[in-house]
Amino acid sequence: MFVRIAGVPHHVVAEGSGPVCVLTTGLALSWFDWDPVVPLLAPHRTVVRFDRPGHGLSGPAAGPPSAAGEAHRIAAVLDALGLGGPATVVGHSIAGFHAEAYARLHPGRTAALVLADSSIEETARTPAAPALRTAAARAVGGALSALGIPAALGPLARRAAVRLSRTGGGDPAPAELVRRCYTTSRVWRGALRENAHYRAVAAELLALRETAPLPDIPVTVLAGTDGGRRWTARQRGLAMELGARFREITPAGHLLMLDRPDAVARAVLDGDGGATRPGRPRPCAQPGPAPDAQPRA
Repeated sequence: MFVRIAGVPHHVVAEGSGPVCVLTTGLALSWFDWDPVVPLLAPHRTVVRFDRPGHGLSGPAAGPPSAAGEAHRIAAVLDALGLGGPATVVGHSIAGFHAEAYARLHPGRTAALVLADSSIEETARTPAAPALRTAAARAVGGALSALGIPAALGPLARRAAVRLSRTGGGDPAPAELVRRCYTTSRVWRGALRENAHYRAVAAELLALRETAPLPDIPVTVLAGTDGGRRWTARQRGLAMELGARFREITPAGHLLMLDRPDAVARAVLDGDGGATRPGRPRPCAQPGPAPDAQPRA
């Protein structure tokens, strides 16, 4: 289905029943990248997936992204579906910024938070000339489109990026959906736009941490250990910063939802305990791997 938010058509998929869980993807990914996780959650949760502007099947963005804007977008998607109660929000990669911002700006509507190999910027500062960055991203996107790059190489680039971001295995997404999304210049432009404003969004989130405390909810940080020891240590540091439960997931690359959908689903089901309202205490970060971590093959 499509819902219109701030004049932009957003592609939204909702399925299952029970307390609400929102799954939001990283840069340049689409709703179908959560397909392995949904069957594990839908018997127990109302699972909501959506494509941000310029991603998947949603329309192009009307302006540059912001942490607050993406947080309000999640709320607007839930409003459009008539789902006003607290939701567990799962943010992958850059969407970890958005999910955390949602919890801080909409505390009464957040039941739990799961950050799946989230992006991390400990000291980000707002870059200068945001309008210039937007214009540069638009120019590069236009040039790629004029050269026919999306149509010629879009699906191949998508497949290669997914393969490199996993611990073994290729891209399980249906070929028809990959062609439908990744041969369009709209998706390339959307990815370039988000990438151009990545540090600005990160800096905005750091500022929010100073002014908008997290509600008293369960928070879980998942880290794919294929990113290396330094990446795992940074994820553990994020968990400590947020007072979150920490789980190392192994073997797993950056695309946790494809490598270990069971671990992502468990984090949701264990993390919120079926909660329908916020106010549950947050556990402290754990020092080592979670019980569900498996030895590397």
